[in-house]
Amino acid sequence: MHRRHHNIPIEIVRTVVAISEAGSLTKAADQMGLSQPAVSSQIKRLEQIVGGSLFSKTPNGSCPTDLGKLVLAQARKIIEANDQVLALGGADSNAGRLRLGLSSLLSRQFVEQQANRLGDVHIQAGTSHEISSALVESHVDIACFYQRGDIDADLATLIVDEYEDRLVWVRSKNFVLSPGAPIPIVTWTNDDWMINTLTRHGLSYRIAFSSQDFDAKKSAVEAGIGLTAMPSRMIPNGLVWAKEYYLPELPTIKNLLCIRQGLSSNRVLELKNQLSELFMYHSAPRETHKVA
Repeated sequence: MHRRHHNIPIEIVRTVVAISEAGSLTKAADQMGLSQPAVSSQIKRLEQIVGGSLFSKTPNGSCPTDLGKLVLAQARKIIEANDQVLALGGADSNAGRLRLGLSSLLSRQFVEQQANRLGDVHIQAGTSHEISSALVESHVDIACFYQRGDIDADLATLIVDEYEDRLVWVRSKNFVLSPGAPIPIVTWTNDDWMINTLTRHGLSYRIAFSSQDFDAKKSAVEAGIGLTAMPSRMIPNGLVWAKEYYLPELPTIKNLLCIRQGLSSNRVLELKNQLSELFMYHSAPRETHKVA
């Protein structure tokens, strides 16, 4: 007997996010050009699927429940993935635009410094694995991301600059580990940076929080839920380099800047130089893929 699978329409997913951002069902309906009963029906349908209420009424409008917060986090990922897939199709609105892939660790700093100069660039942010795969599969033109371990031959030919950085433990200022307790870690989903190191040293650990969302991870570390690993140059304000005696040294990690074969315009060169200056310091460019 086959299990029945529910497919959630993207319109319902967008409605959930709209209610959260607008603060009420009525305001969300107005913004989306829908009737209030239609929006209410969409939410009830999703609540039946997930098995609980997503919003509770307050004097000021609608507030997400604990279940609603979990659904919202996934809803935003679904919308982002949906929009990225549509962007791959070469829609007219993206015609002629450079596709830039950035590790989530790097995207905020780059956007903040280049916000007024990106009118011709479509940016895709994600995990380093997602960005490197998108580059190899020609879904992005320029990419900047982190890589640990051996570099695949397909990827090596696209590297134009690189910087070797130290991977370090990071914690909140007030984090304290109870004696004898497993080390709590905050990690990317399927991330092995910390796990391999702890396992190799025979240290006990537990995954306290796991997410693909960099801001969610940062918030978890700030709250003292656990420690995480970051390149030493990328430690955000509010967190500190953890140098406790019980933490083993983490491996080095490379920040790679890559360009898809055949791209040699002045705009590509300009963007490449901006990324090198921001993330590679004064590392020497590789000669494997010259940009004219």
